[in-house]
Amino acid sequence: MLAILCPGQGSQTPGFLAPWLELPGARDHLTRLGQGAQLDLVEHGTVSDADTIKDTAVAQPLIVAAGLVSLGALLGAETAPDVAVWAGHSVGEITAAVAAGVIAEEPAMEFVSARGRGMAAASAVTPTGMSAVLGGDQDEVLAVIEGHGLTPANVNGGGQIVAAGTLEQLSALADDPPAKTRVIPLKVAGAFHTSHMASAVESLARLAGAITPDDPVGTLLSNADGEAVTSGTDVVRRLVGQVSNPVRWDLCMSTMLDLGVTGLIEVSPAGTLVGLAKRAMKGVPAVALKKPEDLDAARDLIREHTATSHSTN
Repeated sequence: MLAILCPGQGSQTPGFLAPWLELPGARDHLTRLGQGAQLDLVEHGTVSDADTIKDTAVAQPLIVAAGLVSLGALLGAETAPDVAVWAGHSVGEITAAVAAGVIAEEPAMEFVSARGRGMAAASAVTPTGMSAVLGGDQDEVLAVIEGHGLTPANVNGGGQIVAAGTLEQLSALADDPPAKTRVIPLKVAGAFHTSHMASAVESLARLAGAITPDDPVGTLLSNADGEAVTSGTDVVRRLVGQVSNPVRWDLCMSTMLDLGVTGLIEVSPAGTLVGLAKRAMKGVPAVALKKPEDLDAARDLIREHTATSHSTN
């Protein structure tokens, strides 16, 4: 069984989309996605500097669009492989929802653009941030994080938990970390996936009411609990609530193992989720679509799994 993974915010780097736009149709595809988001995503994906694409209002539509462009280059006009499990981390869950046929591209880009703007505005209310806590005993790490009044906003598995809250709380965590851990401040604008994002949830809930979703094609996993979601309406509801609730990527990977996933492909801007899987899903072959040259390896993995699926039917 094959899983296709969609990364979240922080995975983008300046110019990362430039080589992808040399592929036939990719520039036009990205231009259309940018129109839906009301942003020049071609410029942001090719020439904008690190500070510009770090802006939450830019980063989130850019990451979703990058995933869709690279996925389009991978699959072309074909339908999604019938062996696919879809999963996205944080904003990447929107990419996964589009890939699974729940939301069309245009309303998805409108939704992620509003999400980015709303989270940027919420971040401006109180100085907040996020720090990665690497290593240590998970139960102890969670206890120390919560003891400092912080939220474990991303429980990523593989020995990585991201704490979120006020800058004062994060400073206290850095001064008094859990045993045998490293605390690394992240370059993000605010405390995502916490109660600090409540105002963004309210605005997204209104926008979500205008979306008419379809039920997922294939298995679509939720960040909330790692479970498969079969109702398109439930997917949209979870996408709204996800903004102020923790991402349980550890549970998504656990579910993939339980389902018998034997291959992973991470769409652009790739690398982060494959890196986590190497620690938590050891032995599962994976391809990170960092550049177009990686497409052949990903297609080979799809063919292998499609052949295996047909041979067992």
